[in-house]
Formats: sequence, structure tokens, C-alpha cells
Amino acid sequence: MYVERQTVAITTASDGSATVYSNNVTGRVLAVVLSISGLDNTADFTITAEATTEAILSLSNTNTNAVYYPRTAVHTTAGVAATFDGTHGILEPITLANDRVKIVVAQGGATKTGTVYVLIG
Repeated sequence: MYVERQTVAITTASDGSATVYSNNVTGRVLAVVLSISGLDNTADFTITAEATTEAILSLSNTNTNAVYYPRTAVHTTAGVAATFDGTHGILEPITLANDRVKIVVAQGGATKTGTVYVLIG
């Protein structure tokens, strides 16, 4: 499988906010890697697909370097949640088609820096 790494640098404004974007990508969001220990520990992240606004990852009060593997619920052709056994939902990677990953930071501290890596495959 081919995997592409998008590197997105973050520098917050004086009010602790930032909005940054990846390049256009097509594929499945396999992982989101945070390298953000330079931000304040009150940092909030909202990561979405720019065009569709589909949620990828939402974090509150964090400045910890970490790796996340975001997934989304699968549905049947009837529009209801698909399950393995009637109780356990099926999750799949989020798929983007010629879209950018939008990263919004709040409460990150004045002029602080970090990096988010998005793995697309």
C-alpha cells in the first residue's frame, strides 16, 4: 500500500488560534500524528475535511505528542449503522477525494508552534 505523509506546520496567533491546511489529498486518512509539545496544554484541535466538513479528529486541552487512528461509522444501504453482531459497530478509515485536511487550533498559546502529520493511503 502506498502511504503519503502530509506535514502541516502550525504557528498560533497572539490569541492562541490557528487555522492551517494540508495540500490536496485523495485517499484514506490512516493516521494523524501530533508533534505539538510546544503548544500550551489548553490547546483544542478540530480536524476536518475542508470541502465536506467531515469530522476527522477533535481534541480538548492537549499538548501531548501522540498518534491517532481516526475512523468513521459504516452504514447499510438502508442508512442504518452496520454492525458485526447487532451491537458492535463497524468502523472504516475516513476517505478524502481531492480535499484538504483543515486543522483549527484554539487556546494554543501566543505565537507557539507545532506540527501535525496526516498519513493518507
